[in-house]
Amino acid sequence: MYCTPKLGLLNKKSTIKERGAFLMEEKKKSGRPRGKISQKYSPEFKQEVVEYRIENKIGFKEAARRFLDHVPPCTGCAYILKWERIYLEEGPEGLAIERRGRSRNGGRPSKLKLKPEIEKDLIERIQNLEMENEYLKKLKALVSKREQQAKRKLK
Repeated sequence: MYCTPKLGLLNKKSTIKERGAFLMEEKKKSGRPRGKISQKYSPEFKQEVVEYRIENKIGFKEAARRFLDHVPPCTGCAYILKWERIYLEEGPEGLAIERRGRSRNGGRPSKLKLKPEIEKDLIERIQNLEMENEYLKKLKALVSKREQQAKRKLK
């Protein structure tokens, strides 16, 4: 068994229980202090970050380094990715909605419903695509049938 010196687990004879206890102590040291409330960002800040990223065509990591330098880049990327998805789906007003925690009925917060005209347009588009798909299937079957008949005539 090879362990890294960083974790202090070089002793091959140490038990699994001792290794687990050491790792738990390390986790306690590096974790968020108990009782500390996590950072809350304003809707204006979120909108500014998303719009800056879109306008300047920079990546998520670069935006995280520029705006969220106090958190690890991978965490900042996740924040910005989520904010951008909300911004594109619901618009700037969607960034103001608090999504953390549980709702009053005990479950996770539900997603917002689409506007009726948008939902109607999407349903219509789905139906058109399904009809087109059926047409193409029938056309493909017809073409393959004609090709088979042409092969039979040549023989």
